[in-house]
Amino acid sequence: MKHAAGIVAFIARFVVLGLALAFVISLLWPRVGDQLRTRLGLQHAATQTSTAALPALTQPASPTASAPFSYADAVARAAPSVVNIYANKVVTEQAVRMFTDPLMQQLFGGTVAGPPVTRREQSLGSGVIVSAEGYVLTNNHVIANADDIQVLLYDGRVAQARLVGADEETDLAVLKIEAGNLPVIHMADPKKNRVGDVVLAIGNPLGLNQTVTMGIISAIGRQLSNSSPEDFIQTDAAINLGNSGGALVNSNGDLVGINTLLIGKAANAEGIGFAIPVDTATNVLRQLIATGHVVRGWLGADYGFVPVAANSGLPAAARGAQVTDVVAGGPAAMAGIQPHDILLRLGDDDIRDPADLSRREAELKPGSHVELSGLRNGVPFHLMLTVIQRPPKLPTAASAAGGGIDQSGG
Repeated sequence: MKHAAGIVAFIARFVVLGLALAFVISLLWPRVGDQLRTRLGLQHAATQTSTAALPALTQPASPTASAPFSYADAVARAAPSVVNIYANKVVTEQAVRMFTDPLMQQLFGGTVAGPPVTRREQSLGSGVIVSAEGYVLTNNHVIANADDIQVLLYDGRVAQARLVGADEETDLAVLKIEAGNLPVIHMADPKKNRVGDVVLAIGNPLGLNQTVTMGIISAIGRQLSNSSPEDFIQTDAAINLGNSGGALVNSNGDLVGINTLLIGKAANAEGIGFAIPVDTATNVLRQLIATGHVVRGWLGADYGFVPVAANSGLPAAARGAQVTDVVAGGPAAMAGIQPHDILLRLGDDDIRDPADLSRREAELKPGSHVELSGLRNGVPFHLMLTVIQRPPKLPTAASAAGGGIDQSGG
């Protein structure tokens, strides 16, 4: 027994001595352990074991697609299709003559009307070539009342433009130029636009032709007036005076919208601009080329959001639209629609909100028949209406939106 205890004590002394020696060596040469494991081929296995033991959250992240470092390719694709527009008009004003002689000032009040004086005004704007035949989309307010319209192309050519047609409600106009080898913009798919997508505004702000600014789509389907069925793409890409009618393109250089207006510093706003969506612009373009004007359906009523009681537990804006006013003699009045009626379906489709109803109403063909379904004092009703053409000279979205909104065509 004593012999066994002696052996154990002897081994214990050597183990303690070995540990102490290893401790001293690790202090004097810290990396000697790594070097020894490397020589014995144990380093790789240890590393694999350590990596496998890491929690999932600490594993290296998989690479993700990054945004391009430059949008030069998109600009190179779209910019040749964007033109400068110079709309000239002659303005006649009544001249005023001022007298310096005190006696003449007493006799005639200091001033007297002189002969009419004419002067030439020039409006700066932008446009987009949308057809190889020479059709150019721009804003109506850029060329309104112009006597002479000149278009400066990307390659330096200057062309005389003819007004094909204009639509005040969408603030769109179509021009026609006679020139060959025209670069035509590529149209984007409006269904693929998303809030947050990068967009580029290309135009002629303040006469600085072919200026490019960058931002994102801030909102889609923005409606600035309840009286207009049209909606807008909102963007924070810088839009200035002269950008009107220019292109808003995506990161591929495809046309997303036509820049049209902005909310300026008068409203203490910054980075709030608007563009007409490409599908709206294309629809107006086709009608203006075909007939010179835009035809819209009309039911003869105004709409608002459906009121919801605070304690109802329903969302603040319920689906559908409430009739706020009925035009006497219009289709709605003839069919028996009354103020405060809640409209829930137009034809076979549900009504999302007043803006949705206004847009779909405008798309109806005059002379067609459509069924309106809704509630009156909680009782369901179904009525047939005959659509008529929307009367002209309704307020434009820009003018009806009120203070702080600037039409950016100069």
